[in-house]
Amino acid sequence: MGKPKVKVYIDGANIFYTQKKLGWSIDWKKMRNYIEADREVIEWRYYVGTKKDDEKMQKYLRYLDAIGFNLFTKILKKIRIYNNDIHSNPYKTNFIYKANFDVEMTTDILLDKTKTDEAIIFTGDSDFRYLIRKLKDVGKKVAIFSSRKTISWELKLEASEVIYLEDIKEHIARE
Repeated sequence: MGKPKVKVYIDGANIFYTQKKLGWSIDWKKMRNYIEADREVIEWRYYVGTKKDDEKMQKYLRYLDAIGFNLFTKILKKIRIYNNDIHSNPYKTNFIYKANFDVEMTTDILLDKTKTDEAIIFTGDSDFRYLIRKLKDVGKKVAIFSSRKTISWELKLEASEVIYLEDIKEHIARE
């Protein structure tokens, strides 16, 4: 029997913060070689929000495109948050930027489920717990790639397999 057919889904924002917490970056070419050693990867999908004129992000996305990743982007929303701290300036408004891809990723994974033996998801986000349970209910394996520092306990319990980035650092870290 051949290698299992998989698709890889990367929660870009989640993995960005994971790498920040780890203090090192993933070399995606090395990661591709690591995963493709024992799986037949049909597609690599990378989901991330972008700011309008962020040239650094555009360069990163061009690199991912050049190594064969399919990119799914949308402009980050600027969301106003009000500081209710009594000691802060009541006229000061803070903003956060957000582009949540959980719905898109979940939809794509469900639409692809008949084409694969396994889904690989790079995330630590507990929002994917229900999706993983539903995939397992129809006999699909789900591997989660995350960090011990950022994975939710719900994903640890639900996933068929958890691969901690720290454990494979020597194979996947950028020089």
